[in-house]
Amino acid sequence: MESRLVSLPMIDAHHHLWDLAAVHYPWLAERGVARFFGDPTPIQRDYLLPEFRADAAAQGMRASVHIQVGAADALQEARWVEGVSQANPDWPLVQVAFCDLTRADLSDELDRLCALSSLRGLRQIVGRATQEDAKSGTQALLDQPSFVAGLQALGQRGLSFDLQLTPELMGKAAKVFAQAPDTPVALCHAGSPQDRSTEGLAVWRQELAKLAALPQVSVKLSGLGMFDHAWTRQSFAPLVETCLELFGPARCMFGSNFPVDSLYSDYHRLFTTLFELVPPEARQAVFADTAARFYRLDLSA
Repeated sequence: MESRLVSLPMIDAHHHLWDLAAVHYPWLAERGVARFFGDPTPIQRDYLLPEFRADAAAQGMRASVHIQVGAADALQEARWVEGVSQANPDWPLVQVAFCDLTRADLSDELDRLCALSSLRGLRQIVGRATQEDAKSGTQALLDQPSFVAGLQALGQRGLSFDLQLTPELMGKAAKVFAQAPDTPVALCHAGSPQDRSTEGLAVWRQELAKLAALPQVSVKLSGLGMFDHAWTRQSFAPLVETCLELFGPARCMFGSNFPVDSLYSDYHRLFTTLFELVPPEARQAVFADTAARFYRLDLSA
């Protein structure tokens, strides 16, 4: 591998953990059901910090960001992650929890979540894939004034928002998030470019530019294999290039999306491919600085 040229400890800005005995995840308990990212059977087991940490640390990661992952009780999941964080002070672990920003008692729920020292932001998925969104109705969030008010409340509390959606929703989303300019936004999985044809990537780029125009929005180079299970360096290249061009390195960050992306690759191959696709002069930002700043991770000690 080329010289890394990264002086700060690297950060994995998007991964998951789960203890199936401690927290109930309906989708992990449901057997024989394909998801938009494929067959989840191999990951329907405990995935704990030691396993993740062994893979991540081997590539130079020294801290990470846990992203909520569909627990039946989101507060229970957040408190469990807090416990993991507190029990492992030598591995800085912060989290993005789930919260329905349209709930009537939003302020009270934010009070409960903000009591967790590891909390940095929230995620409420807007779009996964057409077949699942049709069932969940999450796309309707973009039409709800209470969602905008919730986003604004996050900014007032110094919290960020992790945005997961599909390209056809980006134009509408850009108008919504423009109304919450004080809330930092991390666009998960490069905006889920599902159609990897030449035409599909052109549409994705066109729509992605609408979110990139908002200065509070950053993007994650994560989850790129969910719609390209037989991915190669060549198939990832235009995604990385486009994100770097539209957002700049200071608004791009690496995330493994493990263990979901372990369905298509081991951690070493995934990290190495993305690291080598990012130009040397941009690596410090993409693999360290952007995530440290966005998620308020101080690794200087």
